[in-house]
Amino acid sequence: MPLLTRSSFPTLIALLVLVLLALGGFVFSGVYNMGADAAHSRPVHALLETLRERSISVRASRLPPPPDLGDPERIRQGAGNYDSMCTGCHLAPGMAETELSRGLYPAPPAFAKAAPGNPAHHFWVIKHGIKASGMPAWGMSMEDEYIWGMVAFLQQMPTLDAAAYQALVASSGGHSHGGGETRPHGMGEGMDEAHESMSNPNAPIDESQPHVHAPGTPPHDDASSDSPAGINVSPEPSDGNSNPQSHPSGPPADHHAAPAASTSGGMIEHRHADGTVESHPAPDSAPADRSHDH
Repeated sequence: MPLLTRSSFPTLIALLVLVLLALGGFVFSGVYNMGADAAHSRPVHALLETLRERSISVRASRLPPPPDLGDPERIRQGAGNYDSMCTGCHLAPGMAETELSRGLYPAPPAFAKAAPGNPAHHFWVIKHGIKASGMPAWGMSMEDEYIWGMVAFLQQMPTLDAAAYQALVASSGGHSHGGGETRPHGMGEGMDEAHESMSNPNAPIDESQPHVHAPGTPPHDDASSDSPAGINVSPEPSDGNSNPQSHPSGPPADHHAAPAASTSGGMIEHRHADGTVESHPAPDSAPADRSHDH
């Protein structure tokens, strides 16, 4: 007797509709807690774990590891990249939990305490990442050759203690994977200059070079309207008897003399000889507490 007959078909359709309505009601009710500080229920956890592992295993099975995965130079290169890119979540030998590793769910594996694992599995995860887990797809900025270097290092890390790990990282090239590397916290050269200027507000300003203002500085012109760069483009006289040269950006003056300064509304205004005014935040009278305190 067939399982699906003409008479049972409406019943199955009605059951399917009820299941869909129940599922929709569950989703839109918001009853399920999606907070990272609350674990999934066992059925949901089992479903997600199976879905993730099967998805990765099927795709990783097509990735043969390179024959020189144990090459010391490859391992050394991978150590430098791992230390720069992965320790915040996956830690390192002798390293305590971080705020990030403690707050992520699912918890990222601590590779220093785990078995080496399947190299192809590691490669696929590093390159493609994992949805809704906090694991990024490093392959978007990292070439396969460097990813295999990190995989090679992961195979060795469980055998390293803290001293051996630090020695290996110190002998590596650091964060280097062929372009696209970023500085910690995304600070570029301009932000580094601004940070240095804020930490030393009494440092002289080189008006002959473009400079970066600290974050929060009000909009202003660094140059007068007569010269795009606000720079004296004429050479200085070669001897004391020569006539003074013209200054497109203002009257003849010692451009490198210390500018007049005044304080207004918590800002220091530097008035230059060419008439331009430059504002910077006034330094605190007492050093700020820059410690990371919760």
